[in-house]
Amino acid sequence: MSTVKLTGIAASDGIAIAPVYLLTEPDLRFETKQTEDSQAEIARLEAAYAQAITEVSKIRDIAKESLGAEEAQVFEAHLLVLQDPEFTDQVKNHIETEKVNAEAALHQVSTFFINLFAGMEDNPYMQERAADIKDVSERVLAALLGVKLPSPATIDEEVIVIAHDLTPSDTAQLNKQFVKAFVTNIGGRTSHSAIMARSLEIPAIVGTKNVTEIVKDGDVLIVDALEGVVLVNPSQDEIAQYQEKAAAYDAQKAEWEKLVAAPSVTKDGHHVELAANIGTPKDVKGVLENGAEGIGLYRTEFLYMDASDFPTEDEQYEAYKAVLESMDGKGVVVRTMDIGGDKELPYLTLPREMNPFLGYRAIRISLDRTDMFKTQLRALLRASVHGNLRIMFPMIATLAEFRSAKAVLDATKAELVKEGVAVSEDIQVGIMIEIPAAAVLAHQFAKEVDFFSIGTNDLIQYTMAADRMNEQVSYLYQPYNPSILTLIKHVIDASHKEGKWTGMCGEMAGDQTAVPLLLGMGLDEFSMSATSVLKTRSLISKLNLTDMQALADKAINECTTAEEVVELVNAAVEAANA
Repeated sequence: MSTVKLTGIAASDGIAIAPVYLLTEPDLRFETKQTEDSQAEIARLEAAYAQAITEVSKIRDIAKESLGAEEAQVFEAHLLVLQDPEFTDQVKNHIETEKVNAEAALHQVSTFFINLFAGMEDNPYMQERAADIKDVSERVLAALLGVKLPSPATIDEEVIVIAHDLTPSDTAQLNKQFVKAFVTNIGGRTSHSAIMARSLEIPAIVGTKNVTEIVKDGDVLIVDALEGVVLVNPSQDEIAQYQEKAAAYDAQKAEWEKLVAAPSVTKDGHHVELAANIGTPKDVKGVLENGAEGIGLYRTEFLYMDASDFPTEDEQYEAYKAVLESMDGKGVVVRTMDIGGDKELPYLTLPREMNPFLGYRAIRISLDRTDMFKTQLRALLRASVHGNLRIMFPMIATLAEFRSAKAVLDATKAELVKEGVAVSEDIQVGIMIEIPAAAVLAHQFAKEVDFFSIGTNDLIQYTMAADRMNEQVSYLYQPYNPSILTLIKHVIDASHKEGKWTGMCGEMAGDQTAVPLLLGMGLDEFSMSATSVLKTRSLISKLNLTDMQALADKAINECTTAEEVVELVNAAVEAANA
């Protein structure tokens, strides 16, 4: 049987060889059947409940160990539902009175409770129970049908996870000891699953379009996430060839690791700061191990997304304090809550919008819900005495928005000082440049902010009017387009003219094709996935600043297409390595 080859987008570097683990939604359809043997159906139901309790207990224990007690609480709630006699007895009664099979009775009773609790709009706690009952009922139904429910947290052997897509919570459950790689149908280098894969150091290929239709459980895969290639059921010769390639890549990584304590300096002595992006305090370990010189983006929305209700001021304070103390005086840029778009909270009802990415999100929510905003700012300001805090506002479009956000920050600081709470006097306040309007007016913003951090993931899609998650227009997501480079150069020049600095926290900052251009444009801080820091430091050490300045100038002023820019950069890097 010949090997099947698939291609996709290499989203997180590495090579893996392992069997498939399909993380796809199973078929839970069933037929309603009349039955005379109610006791047999009740026995089936009790066996399914026992199986579900065993599965959920195992998931809870794994989640507690790998994610912490707070993350495991959702599974404690599931166990309570499974052991609730009011729920289970009603299903049994339905089997006996209606003379139907266990599947039909379970569906009838669970639907009643789900609708009942979901309708309690004045009681968020009871509304959350609706989601618990839905999850639990699906698990019991799967046991009745003899169908396996996918559960990434329970993986305990080496596998390659295959999915249509992975949610942030799916990705957070992946144990990299066993999950050697993942491959998805959709997504790009800037999707959340790809970003988290780089944080976890798991090789990943996304955007294959149809991997879930081609592979099945038990197939063996080679995932070459350096080239974006997947081989299904490879030959022994192909396995041997890729084992050699994996060994060569590991040797290359060992060379990069020698640069952990080295400065980020060009061949002609120009220093830049290489920082890392994080989502949780646990990510700091990878930041330090990879020799990053700071944190250029702390995505605080994961504090909200990983909780069942708004995190309290004290909970946030502890998280920010932990990160600031761990970084021991190195700069930490904390972005205020960036919820909205594709990042939703089950406990925050957002309006249904035609285009949520251009709608009510990020700073727009914060300025509207100042109670929520002030809770976060109080926690940040209290934590500021434990390190080198820099606060950044996301999704700023106008100077009025920045001034309003800064006014809330200043008022919150004044309240804390009045209460006798210690607050650092040396907190830089900046904005993300991700909306073209802010980039164009960077020379005005630069007079009032302390720094810029360019969020290229959104800046590119908004400038090119091309949704970065839409495969039909993915060809327009062009980081190297001269129009994008011109905007970036304008932002950097504007900050320097006012004596301020500019960083970049979008994925472009760690892109090996973009780095020479950004260096030449004068970018001060490059913030990326921690796993990209050392190879970027290695690349920068081989480049001359003066040569890269000429390169960037030529790319902006003489190139007309992204393809021309890539050719220009490739030639320059080859010359530098010669």
